[in-house]
Amino acid sequence: MSAENKPSLLEKLMTLQENQSRRDFLKTCLAIAGSGLWLNDVHAQGASKRKQTGTEADVLVLGAGMAGITAARTLQQAGKRVIVLEGRNRIGGRVNTDRRMKNLSLDLGASWIQGTENNPLTAIAAANNIKTIATDPDSMDAFFSDGKPFTDRDWNRLERISNQMSRRIATAQEEYPEDTTLQRAVDKILADLEISPADKLLANFALSAEIENEYAADASRLSLYFWDQDGGFGGDDVIFPKGYGQIADFLAQGLDIRLEQIVNRVEYGSSGVKVVTDQGSFSAEQAVVTVPLGVLKKGVITFAPVLPATKQGAIKRLEMGILNKLYLRFPKVFWDPEVHAFGYVDEVKGRWNEWYNFQVYVNEPLLLAFATGIHAERIETMKDEAVVADAMTVLRKIYGSAIPNPTEWIVTRWGQDPFTFGSYSHVPPGARGKDYDLLAEPVGNRLFFAGEATNREHPATVHGAYLSGEREAKRILNQNT
Repeated sequence: MSAENKPSLLEKLMTLQENQSRRDFLKTCLAIAGSGLWLNDVHAQGASKRKQTGTEADVLVLGAGMAGITAARTLQQAGKRVIVLEGRNRIGGRVNTDRRMKNLSLDLGASWIQGTENNPLTAIAAANNIKTIATDPDSMDAFFSDGKPFTDRDWNRLERISNQMSRRIATAQEEYPEDTTLQRAVDKILADLEISPADKLLANFALSAEIENEYAADASRLSLYFWDQDGGFGGDDVIFPKGYGQIADFLAQGLDIRLEQIVNRVEYGSSGVKVVTDQGSFSAEQAVVTVPLGVLKKGVITFAPVLPATKQGAIKRLEMGILNKLYLRFPKVFWDPEVHAFGYVDEVKGRWNEWYNFQVYVNEPLLLAFATGIHAERIETMKDEAVVADAMTVLRKIYGSAIPNPTEWIVTRWGQDPFTFGSYSHVPPGARGKDYDLLAEPVGNRLFFAGEATNREHPATVHGAYLSGEREAKRILNQNT
């Protein structure tokens, strides 16, 4: 196989082990699944309150998510006339701060800055006095399906199984003659280890918590070779008590953002670019396309002429995963109010295995649970009440049947969102890290592409989207000088 200079899982594992505790397997996942990347906020956050007119610009930006507003801001600061076209009635894209629950600002998409060291979003938050709170990776509990809490011995078992599996996955990445699914390799590893059914449950828990929750995809849909080809920043993972939307609001200040402009067609050629929306048409010399991979895969935007075969191939090969959230607000706290997170080992891999205590962040009796991969797809077709009931069966196994029912809840369904068709990108079998680069390539000097799925080093993250928007704006400015 071609490793394409990617860090191997074994290298990552050995780096982690330098400061490893028995709960380190969760440190790599419990504070990141919600950062990767992220409907109901009625506010047109950050958009200019002035009525915008005119349909011509130097550059059109398609999408007012993190990549789009960053590209527009960078271009405008350099003197370019920029119009941002956004299909939603709000800005932010997969950064979406919802305020339906009284006194709460809840992120339905991205929640965390993933790694604060050298992360550009850290500097933006600090410069604007936007409060963040670090998630403590050592402040966590875990429970079995019968509600029994982990003992020190259980944590040690989990660490041993997780390390064994990680090392063998790294070996499989080097030894398998052709790419396959990560799940197929894991199945063989577990069979070779001949572990007990109880330990297999722990192995599946580790697999889901460490990998599936981070990449928003079941292991049966991840490439063995390239699922972990990405990089990241060091430092803490921090959350915004008042919402990630504060970052989007700041970046969007003063921009000409046209909301509820659903793009249908993009025409480009020697005379420039024409973008047709359901409200009218706009023209410019160049355009930055920042719509999510899921939208490109659905083909809901027509490009004329059609995009180059290399770009179409990358769009086809990369996939969009689903990571859904469930917020539950209760009349009182019945869990440990100090612990930051807790895990749950279920017979069904990935079923409500990751919970966050938002009492720590917002001083309200609020829990956040994640659903990823196959389980996330399952709840997409369930009614809210059924989703809540399913999650409550888990909580009652842990904390007893007498705990109160939630008073409010929010369920996300990113797979059904017509502006994303998923949460963020991942690499399935048949794709590779290079496909992120192919998706990022401009088409002539007319179309430029940004978004998390165009950032090979930082896909599936808000900072990856931010950096890609900045990258394409600078590319345009450099080509026009």
